[in-house]
Amino acid sequence: MRQSDFAAALLSGVATAPAGLVDPQGRPAPARFGVYRNNVTASLVRVLQAAFPVVEKLVGAAFFQAMAIEFLRKHPPQTRLMMLYGADFPSFLDSFPPVATLPYLPDVARLEQAIRESYHSADAKPIAPQVLAGLSEEAFLSAKLVLAPSLRLIRSHWPFLSIWAVNRDGGSLGHSKPEDLVILRAEFDPKPLPLSPGAASILTAILGGQPLGLAAQASTDEADLPALLTLLITHNALQDII
Repeated sequence: MRQSDFAAALLSGVATAPAGLVDPQGRPAPARFGVYRNNVTASLVRVLQAAFPVVEKLVGAAFFQAMAIEFLRKHPPQTRLMMLYGADFPSFLDSFPPVATLPYLPDVARLEQAIRESYHSADAKPIAPQVLAGLSEEAFLSAKLVLAPSLRLIRSHWPFLSIWAVNRDGGSLGHSKPEDLVILRAEFDPKPLPLSPGAASILTAILGGQPLGLAAQASTDEADLPALLTLLITHNALQDII
């Protein structure tokens, strides 16, 4: 029996053991395989529960477990490293009919996945603030920023950051407006921070490789660029300037 056949059988919904699977005495071993398959499934579900606690809270534990099993059957692990397993979970939720009545749920999952990715991203040495201060206006506007690998930007049509915060920390949802956020990791723990639409547009342009002068034109609010640069510098997210 090939390892690929064994792995496929582990995560399939078929109750029978793969052909050729025997115990040390050469006898078919469906019961042993069933126990092992249940353990693997339960372990992967626990990984997803730990990764997406607010998503689980929003849908309920029993529903989440059933949904997680559907996901892992379609998206088995591709690496031994479980710390980021579930990267495809937000996209899975986009097209999972049972959660269509919760249109913000995929973006809440994107937020939780982005926090994990930010936490495990490489460290970066921040640029000294005086480097920016020493640039001429022409050099400043033509410069491109190199941002820390831990930075994540998420834009949404839903108040997903507020929904996530309320379900994690308590409180009440104060509005129903779309929200954009940036995840910054000043030291060890990533922190999701709200952005104005103007700041999110500028940051999108910066991440796309635009020089600061052109990036600033992505927003009509002249105050957005200085405020955004201050935010990046104070959270050690500005790595270099070109």
